[in-house]
Amino acid sequence: MRVRNLSLALGATAALLGGTTLVLSQAQAQTPAFSVYPVPGTLTAGEKTTFSFRGGTASSLGTITVRGSESGTHTGKLLAHSDGNGVSFVPSKPFEPNETVTVTTDRDIVGATDGDFKISIGDLTTRKARPVELPNVGRGNVQTFATRPDLEPPSVTVTTAKPGRAPGLVFLAPKAGRGQDGPMIINDKGQTVWFKATPGKIPADFRVQQLGGKPVLTWWEGQLFVGDGDGVGQVYDTNYKRVATVTAGNGYSFDLHEFTLTPQNTAIVLSYERFKRDLRPWGGPRDARIVDNIVQEIDLRTGAVLFEWHSFGNVSPNESNVQPPTGRGFEWEYFHVNSAEVTPDGNFLISARNTSGVYKIDRRTGKILWRLGGKKSDFKLGKGVRFDWQHSARQQADGTINIYDNSAAPPTRKSSRVINVRLDEQAKTATLTRAFKHPLGLLSASQGNVETLPNGNLFVGWGSQRWFTEFDPQGNVVFDGRIARGNDNYRAFRYPWVGTPATPPKVVATAAGGKVTARVSWNGATEVARWELLGGANPNALTPLGSANTGGFETAVTATAKPAVVAFRAYDAAGKVLTTTTPLKPASGS
Repeated sequence: MRVRNLSLALGATAALLGGTTLVLSQAQAQTPAFSVYPVPGTLTAGEKTTFSFRGGTASSLGTITVRGSESGTHTGKLLAHSDGNGVSFVPSKPFEPNETVTVTTDRDIVGATDGDFKISIGDLTTRKARPVELPNVGRGNVQTFATRPDLEPPSVTVTTAKPGRAPGLVFLAPKAGRGQDGPMIINDKGQTVWFKATPGKIPADFRVQQLGGKPVLTWWEGQLFVGDGDGVGQVYDTNYKRVATVTAGNGYSFDLHEFTLTPQNTAIVLSYERFKRDLRPWGGPRDARIVDNIVQEIDLRTGAVLFEWHSFGNVSPNESNVQPPTGRGFEWEYFHVNSAEVTPDGNFLISARNTSGVYKIDRRTGKILWRLGGKKSDFKLGKGVRFDWQHSARQQADGTINIYDNSAAPPTRKSSRVINVRLDEQAKTATLTRAFKHPLGLLSASQGNVETLPNGNLFVGWGSQRWFTEFDPQGNVVFDGRIARGNDNYRAFRYPWVGTPATPPKVVATAAGGKVTARVSWNGATEVARWELLGGANPNALTPLGSANTGGFETAVTATAKPAVVAFRAYDAAGKVLTTTTPLKPASGS
């Protein structure tokens, strides 16, 4: 599959249609109702909103008219969705704040009346808070490499590595401490396999996913605004070359809390947007701002929005555990979405920290199917089920739900934990099946995740507490480690990964006292088992001088010789040559 740069404008491949009304073919067979996003009745749509119709092609949709109460009738572009099951109308000009937009169609639309519906455009404002500038401070150690002086990641320590752990490497995105921020891969010894610095930006949600049936590395990077962010999603291939940059749709910011690719080559992303709002109905001031959390599914081939859900208008601020602001102009982050995924039945499961609730959302209507936890739980919570300020709600293959239960900020338990909950949707009960805590009783005020590994183990990132742990199904710790003090890490993962860098290895060599010492690194190479040092009078007369098994990110070999030039040859575990470096002249040492 050929992947485009995904930061292309939405309308780049659409045909511009003239006139005041968008008229499509009248192939009006009895087709099922279309779903539309934003859904009818949305209260805080953006000024750059597009209208995404799902459930058929443009020819089966009929005639559409889009009119703003202040901006008038809108012409625009058509953008067909890559799966052939939808089309987006992309207006040629923005809407006006606080206006009502009326859409009329010839088809049945879910949530509309005779195909006609309205949405409201919110009064969108920018963030008042300045971006958080994470200081390069702390008491933790920093890694340095002779071959890569440009890289200074924080140190990582592995304290436990027992039999029974799942195969694969560990994926972290350290930030906020000494050393550089950036996505990092380590092995089970805590040695760095790959690191990429992200100067001026923080990384989050670094992991292995599938795009077009092939493994890729994905992460979010951007600016942090206290509890949320504004950035982009990065996608890199097994050669560590960027193949895509993903943005949110409809002009929204792309928040750090979720960047998930689906088998349908779509991306699930989140946005935090501020709208001017009268908060008096919920005990707040009149002149204030509400933070609306938005869940989107993006068509990676076209950039079209295939799904959009807003917390405001669907979840009442009364459900929040955070009190509304008391001063003029202050904002209320009442919801704080921190995970979203497509469930096996095609709907959505989302987690909201500030309501201590997990929600299942109907894809077609945007309505809440049920709530788990929080003030309005549809399920009676069994013993030990209650969770607070949670992250990372994920439905499992058996239908149960894994949750990272922070229980902190403010604390409701002595330590954070990971729980698995079984729901009986008929009896409306929720039962705790298991709960694991870190042996040190870690209590993480923010962040964190839990993922089920192919062998049934659980891999846990402890968020602000900087630890990462693998449990077997009985709750025994089979792997445990931590990033250097002062750093934290939003999520941690374990995956199999084979990387072959497109860039060549880096070599430095010094000759002194009748010996030559050379060092080599190949950032991201996972298959090198042994490095062989070669030397000779010229590049065409190299012979082996010595070798060493891979010693982490950087490997050193010392030989009793005075070669004019040296090079390294890399071998895999089967003895196959992977690459040979360009010969270089050793520097003179004292």
